[in-house]
Amino acid sequence: MKGTVGELGEFGLIRELTSRLTSTPAVKIGPGDDAAVVAAPDRRVVATTDVLLENRHFRRDWSTAYDVGRKAAAQNLADVAAMGAVPTAVLVGLVVPTELPATWPVELMDGIRDECQVAGAAVVGGDVVRGDLVTVAVTALGDLRNRAPVTRSGARPGNLIAVTGWLGWSAAGFAVLSRGFRSPRAFVEAHRRPEPPYHAGPAAAELGATAMTDVSDGLVADLGHIAAASGVDIDLRSADVDVPAQMSDIGQAVGVDPLHWVLTGGEDHAIVAAFPRDVKLPARWRVIGEVRTPAGRTPQVTVDGAPWDKAGGWDHFGDDKS
Repeated sequence: MKGTVGELGEFGLIRELTSRLTSTPAVKIGPGDDAAVVAAPDRRVVATTDVLLENRHFRRDWSTAYDVGRKAAAQNLADVAAMGAVPTAVLVGLVVPTELPATWPVELMDGIRDECQVAGAAVVGGDVVRGDLVTVAVTALGDLRNRAPVTRSGARPGNLIAVTGWLGWSAAGFAVLSRGFRSPRAFVEAHRRPEPPYHAGPAAAELGATAMTDVSDGLVADLGHIAAASGVDIDLRSADVDVPAQMSDIGQAVGVDPLHWVLTGGEDHAIVAAFPRDVKLPARWRVIGEVRTPAGRTPQVTVDGAPWDKAGGWDHFGDDKS
């Protein structure tokens, strides 16, 4: 496709974007009307939204439009799964400069569409407007299928903490890219295009998870949300947290303890949950800690029994990503 977004025009761009979409049985009315209609057999809808801003959450010189699309969809679909729900639909709000090549938003939509297909969802609508920087806003919907939602507030002393998915890979990839390199490729790709274990959220709900979240801001930070909401302490065992050998090599090369990436790096969207001790967990889950009765007035996350006092974890109003 030749030309720019401005040359294509709003309605021409919308036609190009919607022509590339697929559907699912849950979608009763898709793009093209005033609003979409999505089936909600459970009579409850899980809903979440995120915004990605160019040069804050992604860089066009680091990631392709397709990568950004996969990432934008993934971080929302993972939130749905972390409630124990099955993703059903996605809505996309897109802000683009008029001089942007028209191929960019088209490839972005391809990425969003393909990530939705991985999770079993579909893009059902959205909006496109003009702006100075590319901004992608995604809202994802999900169905609980007659299960209770798994919130952050249900962890109880004695529960085990288990995780499935990657930890620290995106942060290690960010460190590599920040230094002008493009390899090891697996870690760079993990930063550009996370691969959340969508199936694990509903499966954890079936197993009896008492609390759950996806790791978007960092393991310690996100477990901190569970600790605060549940009024408990959570202790992690560093020896049980997986630190791949290649990540250790990257850490040695850039002067960073790789455990720091695993404990504080976000955007991998692994699923971490609290389970009763008698639950038999599938092999995909790794037990990395336990829930404890609060030792003080403020619930906290500790590592090997000691408070984690090193900087880390994502804060949208903080100084920088670490």
